[in-house]
Amino acid sequence: MAGNLSRNEAYALLERYVTGETLLRHSLTVEAAMRHWAELLGEDPEWWGVVGLLHDIDFEQFPEQHCVKAKELLEIEGVDPDIIHAVQSHGWGLVCDIRPEHRMEQVLYTIDELTGLIFACALMRPSRSVLDLETKSVLKKFKTPAFAAGCNREVISSGAEMLGLELPSVIEETILGMRKSAAEIGLGGV
Repeated sequence: MAGNLSRNEAYALLERYVTGETLLRHSLTVEAAMRHWAELLGEDPEWWGVVGLLHDIDFEQFPEQHCVKAKELLEIEGVDPDIIHAVQSHGWGLVCDIRPEHRMEQVLYTIDELTGLIFACALMRPSRSVLDLETKSVLKKFKTPAFAAGCNREVISSGAEMLGLELPSVIEETILGMRKSAAEIGLGGV
């Protein structure tokens, strides 16, 4: 796989389609986690980060066509087909039938929902930070369906299985990735 956008180009493109602070912050959060996973797996953090940034490019304007409209938007912008496939694949089984095939796509599929759960857990802490958040705290909240009910636990679990990893290690590595951008994503603490 190869990409054709720099991080700055991808962010500028994202800002053309996403204006809401929450979705921009989520995109930055997923980017941070994807960069960490790329480093962990010996892959290109720039490439994985670009995919993380762009994964929800269509969600704000076209929520009913999420992951479908993304293809059209990204093709118009001349984005590499590998990026487009990766972006679409995170909606596999939910809003599209494009299966995450490559390791990077499988990580994105798994951590997209997980970053939302971790974010919610961090906000519940007195520190309002991911810097002191522990895996066991997230696991406890994972088992409480009413907490961050919009985070699809089935996707997180099946993604971890797809990756061949235990859920606690997926959570731990995703927390570590989010810590690298804690201040930027609003989880640096009070």
